[in-house]
Amino acid sequence: MSQLRSPDQSWARRVPAGPGADATVLAEHLRSRRWLVLTGAGMSTASGIPDYRGPDGSRRVQPMTIQELRSSSAARQRYWARSYVGWQRLHRARPNAAHRAVTELQRLGVVDRVITQNVDGLHQRAGTRQVIELHGSLARVVCDHCGDGLPRPELDAMMRAANPSYTVTSDEIRPDGDVALDEVDVTRFVTPRCPGCNHDRLRPDVVFFGDSVPRERVETCTALVADCEGLVVLGSSLAVMSGLRFVRQAARRGVPVMIITAGPTRADELAAVRSHRPVEQVLPQLLAHVTA
Repeated sequence: MSQLRSPDQSWARRVPAGPGADATVLAEHLRSRRWLVLTGAGMSTASGIPDYRGPDGSRRVQPMTIQELRSSSAARQRYWARSYVGWQRLHRARPNAAHRAVTELQRLGVVDRVITQNVDGLHQRAGTRQVIELHGSLARVVCDHCGDGLPRPELDAMMRAANPSYTVTSDEIRPDGDVALDEVDVTRFVTPRCPGCNHDRLRPDVVFFGDSVPRERVETCTALVADCEGLVVLGSSLAVMSGLRFVRQAARRGVPVMIITAGPTRADELAAVRSHRPVEQVLPQLLAHVTA
């Protein structure tokens, strides 16, 4: 197995020590090459979508696993009742300053492709092109029984028609659109069924906890990292291997890794440049320096 190499030290020596590089330093290095971007849940917190983990990296909530979802009709009823309520708020979320800055940096040619671990679609709604959704998208639904798919708004209309008196609301919002509900509100919810095969094994087209990213998607991202001039991580703790593997791959190649995210990450020792501030604060400032 190849060993991880330290970041390019000739490149990193120009970076000040301390809690993190400022926007001027970040912009200086961004101008030096074309960057592949990897984003996580921290990109969307300013849009009102909290991430799964607190500032110390501990998990705030325990999401449903793929094994649990597939285990029974009762589990799927629980998932879709909670998702039906949570989707109403998630769908209203709008891109924030960090999303818009990435779009503009891509337009300027500083940013190349974007790999996102998020399933909220906010990068695309901000106008970012060539986005690879590593963990899928909540905007699509698939049937585990027959393989058919449909857009989430279409399924939402079906669930609304099947549950005309279901007026449960929640102030909660989670990255996957799920919320906590009382059991009485779960058991009275009519679970959606696939229009093609009439089975209840529908699920959002996302990678659940306990599931694996499709091989062809991993291979596509691996090829991008193998060809990139630098990798910048935005708003991710890199707590899961699906994203961390690409940072380690870049480090093995010896290309610079820049990490901008609040809180610790699992790859801090591999970063040549590190900012510990929230992306929605840093990226607009960074963009201003790039375009100055």
